Amino acid sequence: MGYAELIEKLQALPEDKQAEVFDFVEFLAARFAASKTGGKADWADGEFAEFSMEQAIRGMEDDPVTYSREDLRETWR
Repeated sequence: MGYAELIEKLQALPEDKQAEVFDFVEFLAARFAASKTGGKADWADGEFAEFSMEQAIRGMEDDPVTYSREDLRETWR
């Protein structure tokens, strides 16, 4: 796959998916740079954890909450 084909596929994606691809490319670039420096990443563990969590919950803020009282395990009276 050449750059032109990659760009075409990227442009065909919705904007949120383009952002996800960009974040993944940043992750790969950082991992590659870390492998060239003997495994020492430029970010601390906390930064990686924050990045991972951001990726895990991406788009969830737009999901409607669909829980009801019946979903509760206990009911306080």
